[in-house]
Amino acid sequence: MTQDFRRYKRQLAIDGWGKETQERLSKAHAFIAGAGGLGCPVAMTLALAGVGHLTICDTDTVDITNLNRQFLHNEKSIGLEKTVSAQKALEAINSEISIKTVQYKITHENIESLLGNSHIIIDCLDNFEARYALNRAALKKNIPLVHGAVWGMEGRITVFHSPETPCLECMFPNAPSTGETPVMGGVTSAVGSMQAIEAIRFLAGQDMSLKGRMLIMDFAAMKFQELEIWPDPECPACSTSGR
Repeated sequence: MTQDFRRYKRQLAIDGWGKETQERLSKAHAFIAGAGGLGCPVAMTLALAGVGHLTICDTDTVDITNLNRQFLHNEKSIGLEKTVSAQKALEAINSEISIKTVQYKITHENIESLLGNSHIIIDCLDNFEARYALNRAALKKNIPLVHGAVWGMEGRITVFHSPETPCLECMFPNAPSTGETPVMGGVTSAVGSMQAIEAIRFLAGQDMSLKGRMLIMDFAAMKFQELEIWPDPECPACSTSGR
């Protein structure tokens, strides 16, 4: 589909951007795992930026309890599959992009076929078993995995792209116990938008800022800190000895 570059006028004005970069984005393919609190701002930001091909994967339907943060859905979407609701909202915003919806549970067995020719994975999940499947597939395909998580007023983001960085299993060799996540909509919006910016930088041919470090954001105190993260030499997923 031919792009109308007027849509991206302000983006094209960024130093070093231009039409060539925008055309590169139009050919890029991002896989968004989850269409909830993080997936909504991720998908919205990628669509606004003109990332040409999005695959959105989620098995849930919209519930009224989602509406404090999942802004691609609305009251009329309640009961609808989240992927379908998100697709409708995104297509109304940018009809120039292609959106594929997937309603399968992510497993180690199906993840590679779900990813197809995706260039990057954005992790917007709260399920560590599915996250481990994403991690192993990212390692096998040698593509980045942009990880985001929220709890209450705290958000965390990092980029996994082994061997340049640790992988998810280096940091979380065992799935942490989780319950229902407390969260404010503004926190998921901020974290998801930042995940998307990292993805856009990569798809535009730029280096990602969060390789090898985790950004931790305390929105209650409005204080940010970062941690350097290192590969685990015994990691069963990404290390030579672990394998």
